[in-house]
Amino acid sequence: MRASSVVLLPHAPSSVAVARKRLSSELAASGVYESIVDDASVIVSELISNALRHARPLPSGQVKVCWLCRGDVLELEVSDGGAMTEPRRGPGTLSSLGGRGLGIVEALSEGWGVRHDEGATTVWAVLRTRRSSGGDEAVSPAHSNGVVPDLSDFPDLLDEPEDDLYGGSRNGVASSRAYPA
Repeated sequence: MRASSVVLLPHAPSSVAVARKRLSSELAASGVYESIVDDASVIVSELISNALRHARPLPSGQVKVCWLCRGDVLELEVSDGGAMTEPRRGPGTLSSLGGRGLGIVEALSEGWGVRHDEGATTVWAVLRTRRSSGGDEAVSPAHSNGVVPDLSDFPDLLDEPEDDLYGGSRNGVASSRAYPA
């Protein structure tokens, strides 16, 4: 059962679909509920789309997509060659043609932020996951005929995100954070 991957993809629109498909299949195979897989796929799509639209590729000409499941936390990252501006949530008004991507990431995740490494900008997001107990054969709640569980049965889903999930830095690099209000 694979719970992490690092994927280098061309700095091209076709990479969005490739990343979504691989992420979805690996998370589903590891027993992550379908609703979390769907949210993670949307987040990765938004982050890659932003990298393609606003940033340069990495020196290799690619973008790097990473995910890691640890316990009930799923970390998603997209790295690119950086841009003249810092990734930030745009206004996303009803009449605007764009500017909603990081707002969507913010709404679907526990938190997100930006990290700068040598020659790369990484935008990351964190989700809480619940894994189904049956492994590869498990049926997610969306496909079951059973009763939808009461959320009070899952108290950790109602918890606030930890204030210091990465201890203020990740891999020794300070990061910025953005959390939903």
